Amino acid sequence: MKRILLIKGHQPFPTSPGRLNASLCEQAGAYLNEAGYETRCTDVTAPWNEDEEIDHHLWADAVVFQFPLNSMGLPWPLKRYLDEVYTAGMDGRMARGDGRSRREPARQYGSGGQLDTTSYMLSVTLNAPEEAFNDPGQTFFAGRSLDDLLWPVHLNFRFFGMRALPTFAAHDVSKSPSVDTDFDRFARHLQNVFPPA
Repeated sequence: MKRILLIKGHQPFPTSPGRLNASLCEQAGAYLNEAGYETRCTDVTAPWNEDEEIDHHLWADAVVFQFPLNSMGLPWPLKRYLDEVYTAGMDGRMARGDGRSRREPARQYGSGGQLDTTSYMLSVTLNAPEEAFNDPGQTFFAGRSLDDLLWPVHLNFRFFGMRALPTFAAHDVSKSPSVDTDFDRFARHLQNVFPPA
């Protein structure tokens, strides 16, 4: 992997202006550039063009999505970006239909993606503590992992043929933040996923 597209997906709110997500995105860009990767960055709250974003995806070997978990899912500007860009890319550039054939219309839904040489990484900030996941004794997530919670997001990228890289999470960012530790962990995560080129 040599070319990385960074997608900054935070929706600013008065109580959450997005400094942590912006800083993590900047950290990723700085590390990747220093490690010998080419990078491009899109901020979904700034104006963007569907065709240019499709071109960015076709250019990229990997896409890094940096976003906060909002209402157990994607912030709405990132969801809008994915809906509009990926739907436009269904014209054959990013996917050729849904993968089914007229001969067997009930088989292999979701296998028409054209980005099968592209990987993606989710980097998420969230209020839930790490201990809330993977523990059947915790009643809310009931033993589910963060990637279980993000499964619809993963399926979206899988539909387009993309392959998942390990997810990064900064937990408990509102009630008990450990920002310096998160930055250190993120640096190690990036080095493991994207070793110096």
